[in-house]
Amino acid sequence: MHRRILLAAIPTFTLARPTLAQSWPSRPVRIIVPFAAGGPADIYARQLGERLGPQLGQPFVVENRPGAGAVIGTEAAKSATDGHTLLMMSNTHTANETLLPNRPYVLLRDFVPVAPVNIANHALIARPDLDVASLADLIAMAKARPGTLNYASSGPGTPYHIAGAKFCHMAQIQVEHIPFRGSGEARSAIMGSTVDWMFDSITTQIQNVQTGRVKGLATSGERRSPLLPELPTVAEAGVAGYTSSIWLGIVAPGGTPDAVVQRLNEAITRIATAEDTRAAWARQAVDPMPMSAAEFRAYIERDIQDQAEVIRAANIRVG
Repeated sequence: MHRRILLAAIPTFTLARPTLAQSWPSRPVRIIVPFAAGGPADIYARQLGERLGPQLGQPFVVENRPGAGAVIGTEAAKSATDGHTLLMMSNTHTANETLLPNRPYVLLRDFVPVAPVNIANHALIARPDLDVASLADLIAMAKARPGTLNYASSGPGTPYHIAGAKFCHMAQIQVEHIPFRGSGEARSAIMGSTVDWMFDSITTQIQNVQTGRVKGLATSGERRSPLLPELPTVAEAGVAGYTSSIWLGIVAPGGTPDAVVQRLNEAITRIATAEDTRAAWARQAVDPMPMSAAEFRAYIERDIQDQAEVIRAANIRVG
């Protein structure tokens, strides 16, 4: 009799999982962005939310919670486990696993990976009056005058900071890091010739490079950027093996039901790989990076390890 009761219960259990997925979301979903409004994470979170809402039947509302190197917003997102709170993360988070040992969360303990969104490489630009014509010139100047050049970033521990520190380490040059409160301030410092060089968004700098407001020296991908094809990659220009990028993805608080994670992954992947999305992102030097939730978890694990190696080798510190 006990065996018949157990067997009778099996169909009810197996039907529960798709029912959960179909009943979610039952109210508006928050996408917490732990960065300031107007930056890439905010822009792409809003684009994603605009598409997810019609697909899944509830509004997806972006909430900016910047501060403390993304820690404030990340901590705010970690508790709700019913699929109605999501976090837009970036490789700032994978760097923080090494840079911020006292953060109030552990990324892959307190969050479950859902889906990556996109990835973009950087441009290495210099102030317009810096006496260099190529990346090789910049490296030669830095070696001839160790410690006298400087580079800007959007803040300690950000992808642009780590890109610059990695470059200095691999090029074997001594350059001072000047952190700013966001990319806008750093760009103004370059164009105002108060800082020597920086890594920045390719799309943001295309017009500045073309009009001479900054000097474009290289891009950071494995291949040249189709938007700035005249610029060599950093590796082509003499720093063999160098690459650097910024990527974005969605995670949910740990304990979010698998069925909800799977449904979200499928919806985000459809949006990111749609022909119109690909075309629009290509004009911004951005590529989708479709993966299953399991593949995204493995990607995050590798990136945590890769970032830790760079941070330790380059002796990057924050605070």
